[in-house]
Amino acid sequence: MTTATPPPPSGGIDPREFAVCTSGLRKTYRSIRGSSVAVANLDLHVPYGGVHGFLGPNGSGKTTSIRMLLGLARADSGTMHLFGQEVPKALPDVIGRVGAIVESPKFFPNFTARRNLELLATAIGAPDRAVGQVLADVGLSDRAKSKYRTYSLGMKQRLAIAATLLKDPDLLIFDEPTNGLDPAGIHEIRQTMRQLAEAGKTVLVSSHILGEVEQVADTVSIIGRGRLLAEGRVADIIGAAGAAAVRVAVRPEDHATAARLLYEAGLDLTDDRTHLLVRGVDDASEIARRLGHHDVWVNELVTVKAGLEQVFLELTAGEGPGTTAGADPLAVPRPQHAVPPQPDQQPDLATPPPPSNPYETGSAGAEGGTR
Repeated sequence: MTTATPPPPSGGIDPREFAVCTSGLRKTYRSIRGSSVAVANLDLHVPYGGVHGFLGPNGSGKTTSIRMLLGLARADSGTMHLFGQEVPKALPDVIGRVGAIVESPKFFPNFTARRNLELLATAIGAPDRAVGQVLADVGLSDRAKSKYRTYSLGMKQRLAIAATLLKDPDLLIFDEPTNGLDPAGIHEIRQTMRQLAEAGKTVLVSSHILGEVEQVADTVSIIGRGRLLAEGRVADIIGAAGAAAVRVAVRPEDHATAARLLYEAGLDLTDDRTHLLVRGVDDASEIARRLGHHDVWVNELVTVKAGLEQVFLELTAGEGPGTTAGADPLAVPRPQHAVPPQPDQQPDLATPPPPSNPYETGSAGAEGGTR
């Protein structure tokens, strides 16, 4: 029996448009030492299809949020929907469409991979033929007769994913699936998640390994101290961080002069005394042109693209456990969603502002600094 979902309130977000949707989700843990807010007013939107990265520092509320979605923890307030159905009320109706790995998977170490899955398939009522199919889906067909205790960590994680596929779910939820894996194991899991997404599944993966998520995810949500900081397509999130920076190097004797000239042009730059990192410039040749006009010639001019890791670090600075940023997480402003940078915000290279800067000759900042 399927539970009907009422239409959304006027002007609100329709949870039926998302595989996972939460609104105002909050969870507080209480003990004799006091209370700790694990999730604070979290609004999460996971679109149908593709891989969605659920990112945040350790202790930011990722696992708690997933446990609430699966009915393993009770929310203090807020709403949660899976496939447009409100949970935990409708969890019995939708749980068959969900496969999840939240804790370390448990299998019989002296049984083969195939035997472990056969027992699980019998327990959940999955057809026997599904066992061979899911082993093939995760690339373990050739090791199906090997005992579980002989598996590497990466293979054990792939077997856990195979177990979640036995009932052919539409949504797969993986909590830190690459923890403890070597590069080869991480690559295997990444490939598996991508293949599942290409097969039409929705994959929600929590992680703090940003390089891997950037390679596999289509969309992301970034949280800190239990609240949403940013959400959207990976390309848009990175784009919203601003234009790519340009790394500039000149002869050592011209370095201070180059820094002063670029500062006077109104550019946002960082000086590490070897290179100048200039932000907010679309055309790197403008930097070379301006410096060349003053007989300062560049010997290195490299565009440095922003990455998800850089955005993540900037957004989550001070958001880890034990930080004191903000007395109440609910008092922090609403998250900003990815918005492309506006072209009219570029600096004016032609008309420098009046000099009075740390790079001016004779200034204490002429040795190098950051603006």
